[in-house]
Amino acid sequence: MPGSTEPTAAIRRVILTPGIAAVAFTVLVLLLLGQAVHLMVLLFIAVLIAVYLAAFTDAAMARTGWSRPWAFAAAIIATLLALWGLEALLVPPVIEQTRALVAGLPGYITAWQDWLGRLVVQFPALEPLVGGDRQREVVDTIISQTESMVGGIFPRVFDFAHSIVNVVSVSVMAIYMARTPKLYTDLIVSLTPPRHREVACDVLRACGVTLRHWVFAQLFNMAVLGALTTIGLLALDVPYWLAFGIFAGLAAIVPFFGTLVSTVLPALFVLDRGATAIVLVTLLGVVVHVIEGNVVAPMVFQRGVNLPPVLTIMAVLVVGSLVGPIGLVVAVPLLAVLLVLVRRILQVQIYGDPLVPVLADAPSPSPTRSTEAAGGGS
Repeated sequence: MPGSTEPTAAIRRVILTPGIAAVAFTVLVLLLLGQAVHLMVLLFIAVLIAVYLAAFTDAAMARTGWSRPWAFAAAIIATLLALWGLEALLVPPVIEQTRALVAGLPGYITAWQDWLGRLVVQFPALEPLVGGDRQREVVDTIISQTESMVGGIFPRVFDFAHSIVNVVSVSVMAIYMARTPKLYTDLIVSLTPPRHREVACDVLRACGVTLRHWVFAQLFNMAVLGALTTIGLLALDVPYWLAFGIFAGLAAIVPFFGTLVSTVLPALFVLDRGATAIVLVTLLGVVVHVIEGNVVAPMVFQRGVNLPPVLTIMAVLVVGSLVGPIGLVVAVPLLAVLLVLVRRILQVQIYGDPLVPVLADAPSPSPTRSTEAAGGGS
């Protein structure tokens, strides 16, 4: 009908205008997040620390019957005492071994060159790859990198000061979030539409459970891996065994790539001992990581953080390329949270599928009971 054109157009304008506004707002938010991605990573690290402190507080309240302020103070004091004990026990020898490693690095470079020379004699086909020109190129690169590090000492001082500010900021944010987690979760829930607030509470609880499992499992996994590597390197009389053992434990936070580096690096410092020493050190790294991957990790990661390996590798690559080295630390917990969101929102709420305890989701038998099964929050 001729008279129906204008009402239809008006209805379309009314319907499309909120949609266009939502798209524009989403694009604006994404642009802002892209500009402040490093700040968001720091916020996420603060959330991880807050999850640890909140879990410690809840455990202290359950075991002692203390009020939350006293239990929270006990969690902070116990954590600081543990860090101080580790610092007093491990940091001095690690610093001493690291200084010795740096001082002896030229000698090791010479030993590596001799080893490459012997390798070329045994396998002449490798000469175009590791010949004398290539060795001099490696040495010149190391020297130039050292000179650039010395020349950039003042910018590094400012970077160090900026890092101190970041550490203090993250610590303060984590303390505030762990002290009153409900204040911040309620704020997030209040920003969602009223009809979706129950789902928002359920998602936040599931994310809290998943992050709790990841934090404590990762800490235990790093401790076991570092201890096994340290004991093995000491038994094989590898130089700087404590420094390499601590490094192996810290590198475990980066799946696969940390394993590769922490296995190859100690082997470079026994090249002068012959093939047997190289094979033994490399075999030690392989055995330790096989034990970690097939015994320790399944035991500590069996609840809530069973992440697919391919997605884990992709998360490390993507987040590391977007954010830099600090992204390697948060890539896996970010993936765990993302999988919780996919399960709880996309699969359950949009597709209507039953909630099955797979991937990084907190265990729950059905959508109707997901809130109870998710447990506590952060």
